[in-house]
Amino acid sequence: MIRRPHHDQDLSRAELELAAVDLLARPEEWAEHVFHDPSGARTYHQLHADDHVEAWLICWNDGNDTGFHDHDLSHGAVGVAAGHVREEVLTLGGDPAVREVGPGGVFSFDATDIHRVLHIGDQAAVTLHLYSPPLRRMGAYEVLADGRLARRSISAEQELGAEEPAVVEAVPAG
Repeated sequence: MIRRPHHDQDLSRAELELAAVDLLARPEEWAEHVFHDPSGARTYHQLHADDHVEAWLICWNDGNDTGFHDHDLSHGAVGVAAGHVREEVLTLGGDPAVREVGPGGVFSFDATDIHRVLHIGDQAAVTLHLYSPPLRRMGAYEVLADGRLARRSISAEQELGAEEPAVVEAVPAG
């Protein structure tokens, strides 16, 4: 666990991005926890938690995909330490908005953004995720047989390693 002072308030999205940049620059605080599961599952290690901020290290393998989800009440920022990931933000009437991020890159999202993160490229990826307030619940999305989008509330424990969430594909509007 990172030895940091207790935060006395929730961080903004911009503050989370700066914290992710700072954490990327201090691999001595997280590198020993990097582990890529030979089975191909994502692995998770909590680096920091207080009443206002939490940080996780997540290791990605080929084919890992979060599925579309939101973060309920928590803003987030992701710093990429190794490999490459792609974020896709769900949009109505077209393909998702896409950004690909490699080593040293950072992206952030609002609590209400519906997005997914996927591993891309040939190299396993390592990402650092910061949430404020700490992540407690999320919404996981699925497209029903009749084309409706449904949200299922899940606990943060379901996302952060207890089980791999189902992957939900975007269905372009037609």
